[in-house]
Amino acid sequence: MSEPERVGRGPFDEEPTGTVALEQVPEGVVLAVTGALDLSLASTLRRTVERAARLRPARLVIDLTGVTFLASVGMAELVRANRELGDVAVRVVASGRIVLRPLELTRLTDELTIHATLADALAAP
Repeated sequence: MSEPERVGRGPFDEEPTGTVALEQVPEGVVLAVTGALDLSLASTLRRTVERAARLRPARLVIDLTGVTFLASVGMAELVRANRELGDVAVRVVASGRIVLRPLELTRLTDELTIHATLADALAAP
């Protein structure tokens, strides 16, 4: 008998559920987050923020447009980055209900600087 074909990914599959990519741009550093920003990806985001901070950018943009789920631990990492980077301007790109709604419900939109697009976040003073 042959092995059954795997149709979809489940929550316990070994494949990573998301990624965090760092890119240096003239305006600073952009972290593009994709997939579920939950417990399994939050530590990766923290390490990547720390790595970005060592580059001493004027601006750090965390782009959440590729996020498919935003857990409380992910929101905590956004707050940590905003509070701990001090003189680095931290901007968050968030649009759509999946990401923006949890930020609104927790009133993190009052603490974080949120932009609808990456271009807006990079152009903001």
